[in-house]
Amino acid sequence: MRNFVTGGAGYIGSHVVKALGEAGHGVLVYDNLSTGHEWAVLCGKLVKGDLADADLLEKTVREFAPDAVIHFAAYIQVEESVREPIKYYRNNVANSLVLLDVLRRCGVRFFVYSSTAAVYGQPETIPAEETDLLNPISPYGATKVMVARVLKDLSDATHFRYIALRYFNVAGADPQSRIGQAYQAATHLITRALKTATGKFKKLMVFGNDYPTLDGTCIRDYIHMDDLAQAHIRTLEYIVKTNKSDIMNCGYGRGFSVKEVVQAAKKVTGIDFPVEETGRRAGDPPEPVANITKFQTQTGWKPKYDDLEFIIKTAWEWERKYAARQLMPTRSA
Repeated sequence: MRNFVTGGAGYIGSHVVKALGEAGHGVLVYDNLSTGHEWAVLCGKLVKGDLADADLLEKTVREFAPDAVIHFAAYIQVEESVREPIKYYRNNVANSLVLLDVLRRCGVRFFVYSSTAAVYGQPETIPAEETDLLNPISPYGATKVMVARVLKDLSDATHFRYIALRYFNVAGADPQSRIGQAYQAATHLITRALKTATGKFKKLMVFGNDYPTLDGTCIRDYIHMDDLAQAHIRTLEYIVKTNKSDIMNCGYGRGFSVKEVVQAAKKVTGIDFPVEETGRRAGDPPEPVANITKFQTQTGWKPKYDDLEFIIKTAWEWERKYAARQLMPTRSA
């Protein structure tokens, strides 16, 4: 298949692009490189462009003539979305509408949407199911709900078909340390813990110790990047085979608390880095964990790296090799 990947130079997108290329799929990445990196695109070609540039976007799509589009180009920081909601609605919603309008004009039928557990807010059930009430508690989560509604309406009205994958917490890095988390302002717990271990940060802040969980800290369902990448390939196969639109959770179906992750990070690194507990952070739900029965049943996907210490180990190897020294590889590395 020929796949057009928006945001394919970013953290999640680059791992999916790598998996697509290694599986023999054609890939064209479209990314404005605001948070992504050219060196992270290991397969296919890169076009530097913004989704707001409808003319360039349409020209690129028509020339490449993709079979499917995978859409990652979104801002994803929950706390930032609370502080700067307009930024999130403009990029995550308005620019997605530009993309969908271009795809409609170009006749592209298949679409995989990078969604999030943030749409549930505080889930009705644990683990969260796709049929649960959507009640996002951050503008970031709200943007994903809005786009999902547009996708449904477009699918109902036309031959356009989509799968919205609701990720939980994505973590880890390429096991060969070719790509990984390289966003300097990263808010991901594992990345910040490892940067603290390298001395990049003086201490790791733990936001909230009074949540209704066993140890008082938030619980998250962590999924390794390579497992998530393979999930996208299974999703593409599923949507082409069935010609059906759907929404599916993607995670491991179990979670770890912030304190458990911190202890695992200390074990993997061998460094007892400083940790400070402080108040809750805006927009953080206590326990979003995925019910993945539907996704596994429909696509046959099975995780390969469902091990917290392995996830942290791959991220740690990446951090030591590149990010801690701010020495990023060239694309040919």
